[in-house]
Amino acid sequence: MSVAVFGGAFDPPHLGHVALVRAALEQFDFERVLIVPAGDPPHKQVATPADVRARLAELAFAGIAKVEISSLELAPDGPRYTVDTLRLLHESYEQLTLLVGADQFAGFLGWREPDQVLELATLAVANRPGSGDEELRPVLAALDRPERVSFFSIPAYPISSRELRARVRERLAIDELVPRPVAAEIDRLGLYRR
Repeated sequence: MSVAVFGGAFDPPHLGHVALVRAALEQFDFERVLIVPAGDPPHKQVATPADVRARLAELAFAGIAKVEISSLELAPDGPRYTVDTLRLLHESYEQLTLLVGADQFAGFLGWREPDQVLELATLAVANRPGSGDEELRPVLAALDRPERVSFFSIPAYPISSRELRARVRERLAIDELVPRPVAAEIDRLGLYRR
């Protein structure tokens, strides 16, 4: 079974995340896409508890065929690094593809065990229109298995989760930047206001 894995803090998930998954489903022949909200990401602070971020991810990706939310990283003893998540998933799925944005791929050599990540999964790197590949070429050249990396196009959504949190704090509208159910849940729970 061909399975794509898309992980992240999703603090909160936004339309750029949704567009990436939709583009991957259109451009590749995945039988399933697993959305893996990070439990306790080692590389960044998260503003929201893991169970709430998982709920926001469920709302963001609801209704997209072949997509399901994985709770693999949410357990207290769950994996914290991508390589460990892929090791666990590899026990159930032989053919894995890790979906990442070009900005994440630019820092791929600094990930824990990047060569092992590429042994466990191919990489599909999402490129926005107009984004240059100057910083991506050296990463690709430094990999032992560059043939396991492919690129695909996604629409431009010039927004980040950090900017969304700031907009909520400043009481600015986010309705055009996140799926409507996500905006409603953020408002209902009073998230990101401090």
